[in-house]
Amino acid sequence: MVDKIRVSLLGSTGMVGQKMVKLISTHPYLELVKVSASPSKIGKKYKESVRWVEPGDIPENVKDLPIVSTNYEDHKDVDIVLSALPNELAESIELELVKNGKVVVSNASPFRMDPDVPLINPEVNWEHLELLKAQQSKKGWKGLLVKNPNCTAAIMSMPLKPLLDIAERSKILITTLQAVSGAGYNGIPFMSIEGNIIPYIKGEEDKIAKELTKLNGKVDQQQIIPANLDTSVTSIRVPTRIGHMGIINIMTDKKIDIEEIKQRLKNFKSLPQIKNLPTAPKSPIIVRDEEDRPQPLLDVPAGNGMAITVGRLRFENNVLRLIALGDNLVRGAAGITILTVEVMKELGYI
Repeated sequence: MVDKIRVSLLGSTGMVGQKMVKLISTHPYLELVKVSASPSKIGKKYKESVRWVEPGDIPENVKDLPIVSTNYEDHKDVDIVLSALPNELAESIELELVKNGKVVVSNASPFRMDPDVPLINPEVNWEHLELLKAQQSKKGWKGLLVKNPNCTAAIMSMPLKPLLDIAERSKILITTLQAVSGAGYNGIPFMSIEGNIIPYIKGEEDKIAKELTKLNGKVDQQQIIPANLDTSVTSIRVPTRIGHMGIINIMTDKKIDIEEIKQRLKNFKSLPQIKNLPTAPKSPIIVRDEEDRPQPLLDVPAGNGMAITVGRLRFENNVLRLIALGDNLVRGAAGITILTVEVMKELGYI
């Protein structure tokens, strides 16, 4: 029997929070014991406070939990705090918890590019957790802070990892086609997106490019040396519910064997697969040979939402082209948070 890890969840009633609630409810050793939400909901039961949009019912072991505040006193008796807070609220709330000794793994953007805070996509850069060994002394914190990447950066970083030797010597153009759920449940009015495409997502293009350099960097003496990725990103909102797609063009003078590239992607494994962690997909990258794949309706569920599906692989005119697709709510948010916690437990950080 594995001892249960007591978890509290900030921002538990939003789309990502609900996805975390559902994933933790069946987890073999994570136990959700505290849920928090906006101040107006404090004291109410979870089932009274949430507009549940996840498929199926609210998990039985969660629905009667009382909503607590985000204050340290309400979370001091848990082992780890997970955060699905909105970006504008996250920094001050998470910082109070970390300064008072809590381990916080967060899906929000503040501190993602801080040199002392690991930005983790477990298969890509689990080694970056080494920053935690010096984080407390550098920051003066009693606890620890770990961040997840932007949902699209999480998805795009996966196929780039096994191709890094090519990507670092190339110009990379990425065009992302991002589902409306990336903006939250109420993020885009129906009349703005139905039958429409919006060729701009505020702040997204810079975030993706910057985070890819950190995610694919190397650890040297408890510092991250960013990857040398010359990346230009165009981000587009499309009328799809779930699933972020990236059209990746890697312009290279290197001679490319497309079958060898396919094998690299298919065979890619990392610590989560080697340790057979509960949330890890058996194959983090799935390569499709059909000319019309990947598609959100068919491929987003791959690996329970944790696998990235890659297709349309070809090399022509000195450009390696591929299309990558992933679940922005699972691999891009809730699932990556939980898998990060599993890796931290495996490595002794929890």
